[in-house]
Amino acid sequence: MDALFLHRIHFAFTITFHYLFPQLTMGLALLIVALKTVAIRRHNERYNEAARFWAKIFAVNFLIGVVTGIPMEFQFGTNWAQFSRTTGGVIGQPLAMEGVFSFFLESAFLGLFLFGEKRLSAWAHWGSAFLVFLGSWISGFFIIVTNAWMQHPVAYSVLPNGSYEVTSFWGLLTNPWALLQYAHNMSGAVITASFVMCSVGAFYVLENRFSEQGRIFLRVGVIAGLISCVTQIFPTGDLHGRYMAKHQPAAVAGMEGLFSSAKGAPIVLMGQPDEQRQSIDNPIVINDVLSFLIYGTTRAEVKGLDQFPSDQWPAPLTLLFYSYHIMAGLGTYFALLMLVEGFLLWRGKLFQTRWALWPLLLSFPLPYIANTAGWMTAEIGRQPWLVYGLIRTSEGYSKNVSTGNTLFTLLGFMGIYSVLSILFIVLVYRTVLEGPSTDTLTLDTKAVPTTPA
Repeated sequence: MDALFLHRIHFAFTITFHYLFPQLTMGLALLIVALKTVAIRRHNERYNEAARFWAKIFAVNFLIGVVTGIPMEFQFGTNWAQFSRTTGGVIGQPLAMEGVFSFFLESAFLGLFLFGEKRLSAWAHWGSAFLVFLGSWISGFFIIVTNAWMQHPVAYSVLPNGSYEVTSFWGLLTNPWALLQYAHNMSGAVITASFVMCSVGAFYVLENRFSEQGRIFLRVGVIAGLISCVTQIFPTGDLHGRYMAKHQPAAVAGMEGLFSSAKGAPIVLMGQPDEQRQSIDNPIVINDVLSFLIYGTTRAEVKGLDQFPSDQWPAPLTLLFYSYHIMAGLGTYFALLMLVEGFLLWRGKLFQTRWALWPLLLSFPLPYIANTAGWMTAEIGRQPWLVYGLIRTSEGYSKNVSTGNTLFTLLGFMGIYSVLSILFIVLVYRTVLEGPSTDTLTLDTKAVPTTPA
């Protein structure tokens, strides 16, 4: 193992683990605002109780997200010093704004939301929830702006020393890649939160514990999940895919396993890429569909990997292919499942249909897998570039940090994050078992054991 490989594995591990938490934070922030809104408009205390319950999980999730996010800021300097030195004049600005503005906005009003309900009016407490939501989504935007510049650099100039600086901050913020990627990413975050909320709701209804709250979780989760699953595919996924095909055609070819350019290019539903023979083994394909999805016509030519030098192919190509197909396959499953659940909800049969509740209960890990696979697709697809077309990955790492040092810190992070994982699971598990707070409401008959008189 060389140092570059370990630097990449190190950052991949820390950022993959970290993003398990912000995706739920950003999605839950929106759903909590929805719960608070319904509670005020309908004067329904049950929705307030639901918001308080999810605020507890939000707080635990937010805490672990902060703890795991801070080390990545340092990794830019320790593991990717040359990249930071060269591009700091560009990426430093959105990263600093994420911390100074959006993170402090989110964390400050989270305190008010968690501890200020008895001291604030109903609408003021709703406002604190909304500002937590706003801060979390603005935070996500600045992070996406940073990543989008690495995917599709805009609004920059090269200084005499070879480093980069921003020529238009507005141009940086309105990078078309950033806007498309942000919409797609936030849809994915809402999907995660919706499935988690549905899973807890299905658990309560199936167990007949806190069943009224469980029905609220199911109702809000299915509606939000249906909307976000549809928008994840169209328009956000469709537009982002078309833009990627225009500006990163090699990445699209790798994702689809298209080794040779073709008019009426097929879409591969399943298969195993063989990079040496440049073919797909055991393929299940639908002819002409890829050309239609990208260009709107079945006769358009889609560039294959044969149009690019082999040293500009995304690598590892096989992992890119599988990551993309896992993401796309799960996204299709999510949409179909939510269509069924939404139909049953509309007909008033969801809460009594146990066979429909089990998939919701068991599917909660899948959005995490899909979001992780989506980010792997984006990052592997950019290879071999650290900043697309400008800086290769092999040029950006810290050459003075040895393989031994990198492996030592990687193992240390794995150990610490394992402890954090156990802590997170225990806290969330206890919160779910305790159920929503019922300070002013009567407990469900099966929520706690009762002693006969």
